[in-house]
Amino acid sequence: MFVDEVEIEVIAGDGGNGMVSFRREKYVPHGGPNGGDGGRGGSVILKADPNLSTLLDFRFQRHYRAERGGHGGSKQMFGKDGADLVLRAPVGTVVTDLETGEVVADLVYPHQTAVLARGGRGGRGNAHFATSVHQAPKFAEKGEPGERRRLKLELKLLADVGLLGYPNVGKSTLIAAVSAARPKIADYPFTTLVPNLGVVRVDMDKSFVIADLPGLIEGASQGAGLGHQFLRHVSRSRLLLHLLDVSGLSGRDPLNDFEVINRELALYDPKLAALPQIVVLNKIDVLADPSELEPIEQALTAKGYPVFRISAATGTGLRELIFETMRRLETLPKTFDEAPQGKVVIQVKPTDDNFWEVRHPEAGLFEVVGRAVERRVAMTDVENEEAMERLHRLLERMGVLQALREQGIRHGDTVRIRDIEFEFQDEAVLDSEIEAIEAARKERRRLKRS
Repeated sequence: MFVDEVEIEVIAGDGGNGMVSFRREKYVPHGGPNGGDGGRGGSVILKADPNLSTLLDFRFQRHYRAERGGHGGSKQMFGKDGADLVLRAPVGTVVTDLETGEVVADLVYPHQTAVLARGGRGGRGNAHFATSVHQAPKFAEKGEPGERRRLKLELKLLADVGLLGYPNVGKSTLIAAVSAARPKIADYPFTTLVPNLGVVRVDMDKSFVIADLPGLIEGASQGAGLGHQFLRHVSRSRLLLHLLDVSGLSGRDPLNDFEVINRELALYDPKLAALPQIVVLNKIDVLADPSELEPIEQALTAKGYPVFRISAATGTGLRELIFETMRRLETLPKTFDEAPQGKVVIQVKPTDDNFWEVRHPEAGLFEVVGRAVERRVAMTDVENEEAMERLHRLLERMGVLQALREQGIRHGDTVRIRDIEFEFQDEAVLDSEIEAIEAARKERRRLKRS
């Protein structure tokens, strides 16, 4: 079963939590903090496997999660790092983030890898937070959550030459005649339901890869027929062989077929229509009068296209066509630059760790968004009073609290960061409340004395 497009969700492992612990050793009366750090969470990695030709495995499993990091231990023992989850996909797989529309990775070489979701870093143990004035911190960081992404995997075949044409023009017969590929061949339209790849060996040192795609019809770029599902596979080709049926048995005009297919290419992708083409007049073995081809050849050569007459069924003209195709390929630039195999490629757009902003979506509610702030909140134990005091100092130092005041926040308003909500407490209001309570206590004491 050929599957060339799937949607998946990947979740990297969370970092392990830091440990809160203190030294308890004989003859050490004042043992200090010795909580260890949590381990790093595992990342989700995609690797190009040259032995795969379809995305079928992703059809049956859509959710993938890497291992989380281990928690820190006492005596400053670090937690175990989570194992990376390595997924395998065919060479030519393009990964797109469904939320942003950005291309995350494009695997065009065997064994090339890309990080789809990074694991969270481990939280620090309380040994990191001991200072000269705070010698026994009773809090530690939680592990950073791993990244989560919804992705679309799209397979684009890597072929030097792509075969184009209406259904039943002889594309499958041609690729079977010049390579070891054995596609289904029959005397009815749409016998080819999936792309077929074949290697054409010109001599001992020269060869190229050719792709046979399902036939295109008018309206293919809008979804008509079968070929619209596979137009993406031609986009990586460097040269197109455009087959026309000149036998007259189909009842169609070859020149009209040529214009229709090229128009569909332009509607689907203008870059695809701009690829160089060689026009191949097929099925000449059933022509009663070969001179009937001269007007067709003249019209095509006048537009600058090289034209070849062949019979894929009998082998007539195939040798000349193959050698000309190889000669043209040698003059065309490679689609991709050479790169070392196994190189780790990370094409995820880097996030700005220092970016954050305050939003005011509705009355009484303020949101603080940005990785810089969200990560600190996620790694804070909100149930620990000392940890919350440290978070308050960090937000004050970063300017978040000042920005909230400039946005007009008032005492008692709600502040939302990630999925956690806080009640904003104005220090001036708190001080006045404390002063009022203290004044009331003094007044009660005065009344008791009197």
